[in-house]
Amino acid sequence: MASRQAPLGGLAPRCLWLLGAVLVMDVSARPANHSSARERAANREENEMLPPDHLNGVKLEMDGHLNRDFHQEVFLGKDAGGFEEDAGPRRSRRKLMLIFSKVDLNTDRRISAKEMQHWIMEKTAEHFQEAIAESRAHFRAVDPDGDGHVSWDEYKVKFLASKGHDEREVADKIKNKWDLNVDEETQEVLENLKDRWYQADNPPPDLLLTESEFLSFLHPEHSRGMLQFMVKEIIRDLDQDGDKKLSLSEFISLPVGTVENQQGQDVDDGWVRDRKREFEELIDANHDGIVTMAELEDYMDPMNEFSALNEAKQMIAIADENQNHFLEPEEVLKYSEFFTGSKLVDYARSVHEEF
Repeated sequence: MASRQAPLGGLAPRCLWLLGAVLVMDVSARPANHSSARERAANREENEMLPPDHLNGVKLEMDGHLNRDFHQEVFLGKDAGGFEEDAGPRRSRRKLMLIFSKVDLNTDRRISAKEMQHWIMEKTAEHFQEAIAESRAHFRAVDPDGDGHVSWDEYKVKFLASKGHDEREVADKIKNKWDLNVDEETQEVLENLKDRWYQADNPPPDLLLTESEFLSFLHPEHSRGMLQFMVKEIIRDLDQDGDKKLSLSEFISLPVGTVENQQGQDVDDGWVRDRKREFEELIDANHDGIVTMAELEDYMDPMNEFSALNEAKQMIAIADENQNHFLEPEEVLKYSEFFTGSKLVDYARSVHEEF
């Protein structure tokens, strides 16, 4: 299984991308397990030795939930999260219009689908570069002897230490093949991680991961083989009848939390509606009501150029009020919450000031 490296400068012939949905959901009202990237970042340090559930620029979380920050991630790139609610509206508008001018390659004050596709590929590449840097730092942390390889036992020591276990004690137990005395949940996580470790270990398998293999372990979107493994895991978790395919009912049947009031019911209904549209319009390519592994892999693949163009068209359609198939400054400002996560007021009056 060859590791797939992200481009480190400019655009590669085959550009990075992942197809996304087009619905906007209130970031303040989410069902369980649907936290935003900002909320997830607060818990990142605690679980830094665990492969992340959330992958920037990837449409589905590792557990099969939709990535609610996807549109902002592929529009803002490494600047995602730079439009906080407490930022000055005028400053945010200027920043958004600066982005607009960068996307608008021919400077005609309109963003076409091709221009948006080009921009999205660049922003997704930025997320890939961040993932490489993050993986490199984690690799050094779990490679104490600096030999350029990480063994499963070395990783296991660091992982359990990050979960509160005494690192030296765990290392001694592993060295002497003693019982680690971990709880059932942790043991299950370790077994799943070891499966992924095997998948990331390129032939000949030796349970020693190089830096590039470790990148595939943490970020399966960087490797074709690991991407296929991730797709199989998602289908395994959602597939109720064992046919290794997904029906609409299976895709929308993830538990969404306990409905305690009408507001909760509205959130749950919106979540189901989002997943239904995602399934029917974006994942089920031949519209036969069934999603195969191949269809899900195409949908999840960040290297899919066709998906990039399709997503660009969908993003334009959200804000294209005059129906001319282009995005104009007024439209981007009016729908700023979709693109940045923040709603910028007085968009009509300020557009000429900021552009």
